[in-house]
Amino acid sequence: MSETHTQVRAHPGAPTAAATAGAPGPVRRRRLRRDDVVKFMFVVPAAVYVALFFGYPVVKNVVMGFQDYTTATFFTGEAPWVGLTNYVTAMSSQLFVPALWNTAVFTVGSIAGQFAIGLALAVFFHRKFPLSGFMRAVLLLPWLLPLIVASATWRSIMELDGGILNQALRGLGLDAVPWLTDPDLALTAVILVNIWVGIPFNVTILYGGLQEIPEEQYEAAALDGATGWKAFWHITLPNLRGVISVVLILGVVYTLKVIDIILGLTNGGPANATQTIAIRSYQSSFVDFEFGVGAAFSNVLIVISLVFALVYLRSTRRSAN
Repeated sequence: MSETHTQVRAHPGAPTAAATAGAPGPVRRRRLRRDDVVKFMFVVPAAVYVALFFGYPVVKNVVMGFQDYTTATFFTGEAPWVGLTNYVTAMSSQLFVPALWNTAVFTVGSIAGQFAIGLALAVFFHRKFPLSGFMRAVLLLPWLLPLIVASATWRSIMELDGGILNQALRGLGLDAVPWLTDPDLALTAVILVNIWVGIPFNVTILYGGLQEIPEEQYEAAALDGATGWKAFWHITLPNLRGVISVVLILGVVYTLKVIDIILGLTNGGPANATQTIAIRSYQSSFVDFEFGVGAAFSNVLIVISLVFALVYLRSTRRSAN
């Protein structure tokens, strides 16, 4: 019986140990290829979407910046190459330097206000108290409103004669303030409205960052007498450094291209006091119908935004490491 069993084991048709061990190799390779195909199928739709709705408009805008693209181009299809003429026209304009300055003031003022108030509210809501969840939900309403609706609402609030804000000032015995008609105040009014719009974004991101800070750090710091401001400076801010950099950089990139709030409130006035690069791009393209010059203005914004985007990518890479 043992001899028969030995012969069966040594039968030439039986698979050897080496063959059995080597069998999973091709199966594993086929499985890897199948997984790669599945991953590729998931990536392709996103890549096509980005190429069509982000890549093509950017490339088209860059090309238009070097062409004499006017309303006649829509009928003739001809847009002669003019080199840097559109950029020279844009940068030699009397409004370019004021618009560039207003863009910087508008961006810095908006980001500073949004971040300071957003961080204060995030720390406030981090403490557990009744109705905190409901209040955070209500705080998101400015973020959910269409910007043109928000700007129209604030325009009615800030009207010189019938605005509720000036009526409240008169009720307190103060003079009415020409928020949107005084060249010295219009940009400040626009910045205040943009701060109001951007606060929910800052609160949401910063509150999520606060949730990730271990409570044990605060408890250990309290044993050493580090409470209140000391705990904020030595525990909260260091732990939020990565989140803060993301919030600030994304806020800058978003604020640079704000146009609907300014159009809804002042339309770039009064006396061009609220002109920004984004507004100049819009007015050159859709008011003066000089699409090449408008593209040149917007390409300036693209370059500025690209710089901040690279800073953002570098900061996220550092935080990931």
